[in-house]
Amino acid sequence: MIPFRNFRRFLRKALEQPSYAVRVAMKRLFTSMAYRCAGGRAPLPEAITVFLTHRCNLRCKMCGQWGEHGVTRAGGAPQNGGELTIADLKRFIAEAGAFNPSITLFGGEPFFHRDIIPLIETIKAQGLHCLVITNGSLLKPHAASLVRLGLDELNLSLDGNRDTHNEIRGMQGLFERIVEGIEEINHQKKLQGRTKPLINLQCTISKDNYARLEEMLAVAERLHANSLTFHHLIFMDEATYCSQEETVGWLLPGTSSANWKGFVFESGIDPRLLLQKMDAIRQKATKIFVNFYPNFSDTEVIDYYENPRYLPKSYRPRCLSPWITAYVFPTGDVRPCLNLDYSFGNIKDAPFSALWNGEQAVRYRRILKERKLFPACIRCTELFRY
Repeated sequence: MIPFRNFRRFLRKALEQPSYAVRVAMKRLFTSMAYRCAGGRAPLPEAITVFLTHRCNLRCKMCGQWGEHGVTRAGGAPQNGGELTIADLKRFIAEAGAFNPSITLFGGEPFFHRDIIPLIETIKAQGLHCLVITNGSLLKPHAASLVRLGLDELNLSLDGNRDTHNEIRGMQGLFERIVEGIEEINHQKKLQGRTKPLINLQCTISKDNYARLEEMLAVAERLHANSLTFHHLIFMDEATYCSQEETVGWLLPGTSSANWKGFVFESGIDPRLLLQKMDAIRQKATKIFVNFYPNFSDTEVIDYYENPRYLPKSYRPRCLSPWITAYVFPTGDVRPCLNLDYSFGNIKDAPFSALWNGEQAVRYRRILKERKLFPACIRCTELFRY
């Protein structure tokens, strides 16, 4: 349940947040037993990601939602409206408090949701671990509140120095706004005598920055980040996407994988040059915790970028995510997968606990366990997490 290649990453988490790590380890033990024996039922989830909105103010080139090939940009999801109210969200968090999951707030850009600060206050009042994933453009005005409320972690997207990042993310002045926001967070932590939120920088490897990845070391040190993660690019070929649509349409009639369409493009990355950059970063990274995710071997890196249908052998070929984590979308739908529109039901219509092991959920898990993977799973980072 914690892949061997991810153990260093988990150990780091355990050192930073020991009680959280123990809770995760225990939950995964019970989940492993359920996967083997429970016939599609699962313990209540270890983690829940709440997508507060589809809206975003950036047009990042490689983004499957709003990027050059993005499905939201092309009209595949609503840009405004249809979002959960604070009453819906508070009711959901009150229920979730009973089984103590980690809550991740995401989007789009989550700070576009007008009630994100009251929501974080509700989450922390329940004693739940809370992480926000953000592009950082709207961070500074909320810095004092985030520190005061005890937000646990802040994952911020940064793809290089000023010019590199602003070009990739499509907004001039963005890098400077992010730096100001993080510096204000660090100032507030000193002012309020707190150590959280932890600052985790997330750099997506792409054709536009892979030859200059080492820029991120100086950026991370300047911002006193707790960690720096380089994420391998998510992309796939047309054949894999078509196979995914055909397979899911046959197994789960009425279900679409259209959101995967936003990742159908060529990487434009020379994996051998990328490996040189990765080695250089590992040698230079002495002041900050750096990792690459997924944690592929050198051979796997080459195969991953050169063969869009490659499945690394150091990870087990099965998806456990629907037994461990849930995704709540802006409409309230509970889904087992980021890029499928298959739903277990809606939190506005039924308690989450009823949906989690309801008929739709059990059916999905049974089908997935029998097949182990759907075609697009080989390009999903969740496959390499558990």
